Amino acid sequence: MSHAFLRLVSTSGETSYSLLSKGEVVIGRDPSCQIVLNSNDYAMVSRRHAIVRSSKTLDGRTSYVLCDLNSANGIYLNGEVLHRCQELQAGDRIKLGNSGPELLFEYQYNYQDVGEPQPAVTITSMAMSANPRALVNSDTEASWSQMLPILFRPKDFTRKAYLVPGIITVILVVLLFFVQGFLYQILLGAYLASAALYFVYQLCGKPKAWWVLIASAIFTILILLSPVLSLFFLVFRSILPGSIPDNPSTVSFGELFLRYFFGSGLLEELLKALPVIGFYLLGRAFTSPTREYIGVEEPLDGILIASASAVGFTLFETLGQYVPGTIAQVAQQMGTDAGLRLGLELLIPRILGDVAGHMAWSGWFGYCIGLSILKPRHAWQILALGYFSAAGLHGLWNSSTGLASTLGIFVLLLLMVVGGISYALLGAAIVKARALSPSRSQNFATRFYH
Repeated sequence: MSHAFLRLVSTSGETSYSLLSKGEVVIGRDPSCQIVLNSNDYAMVSRRHAIVRSSKTLDGRTSYVLCDLNSANGIYLNGEVLHRCQELQAGDRIKLGNSGPELLFEYQYNYQDVGEPQPAVTITSMAMSANPRALVNSDTEASWSQMLPILFRPKDFTRKAYLVPGIITVILVVLLFFVQGFLYQILLGAYLASAALYFVYQLCGKPKAWWVLIASAIFTILILLSPVLSLFFLVFRSILPGSIPDNPSTVSFGELFLRYFFGSGLLEELLKALPVIGFYLLGRAFTSPTREYIGVEEPLDGILIASASAVGFTLFETLGQYVPGTIAQVAQQMGTDAGLRLGLELLIPRILGDVAGHMAWSGWFGYCIGLSILKPRHAWQILALGYFSAAGLHGLWNSSTGLASTLGIFVLLLLMVVGGISYALLGAAIVKARALSPSRSQNFATRFYH
């Protein structure tokens, strides 16, 4: 005969629960579950979180299948998110939520089957047996940690409560009450761009030093301020056919796209990829784990550093060129207040559109750079695919805006399509990068529910 059980691994010890050889076992905080987890210790566990079903296979053995009961925080099986159900194998590790309790599935032979799950005798279970009201009281009586949770610092408080982003938001709001003019727009633009990057960071779910991301953005800005930019202009806009026409409506859409493909797409996507290449080379100088922490070892690294580079590019382009130019132009005709108001109207959509624009194209190319490192056998094909496709979407976006005066509403629809495709490309790259990540078991990516 065979015997299977789940072993709960916690800081207070280990408790084993036998599984039914026929039927099913529900795991959760609800007292009606076959395996009940204390709500004080495991608040992230749903009342009915998971179920383990047993069945006989054709060869006569007992098979156990784990299913998620639409839990709030999900189930991680060996570090991978469990979407529906999966058969358990001996040694599988089950985690209820990203930071919840961990159960080890073990399968043994020459044991007599039992009719219901029985916890192994431990100090905790003996205490419960001596005082059966203890379990009931834990669900009905309020503790100090429940009434004043901030004094007891819940697990992963800073991350799960979004403490740092919240405090930064409070500080920004206070500052916005006391500043005005262009400084107001600088603070707001920096905050919106940082929020967009934080959104991508949460989707990627890989811990990456924030100083690396900030350095990537600053590095890109320094390149734009250096003579290197003139060299890029010489190559892509003088030697190659990437000169930008003063009046886009005077040329055909095909010619306009070709010019923007070279003069904006290839130029800017290569420029924004320089920090990714730089951190890859820097990481080569260190050993593990510093190399993985700051360098580029996989697609997630490329996405994060390239997205940060795109933030630097967008801030420089928006706050250094477009917004000040609009303010100065309108101020000459309608006054400073009107210029600042129109500058703010330009600032918000440009920064928020960064997720579906520069960050999407750079993030996709960064994914391809990281993938080429992970799969060196096809490195050049992967790099060419990422570079030219990102430049193509970039060029299509710019050439569409260049014809806004002649195509009218059709440009708006075309921009929506191009932006949607760009963001979808980034989203697909993030999902695939998380699946390919060598460190996926430590991924903290936020799960979204409808």
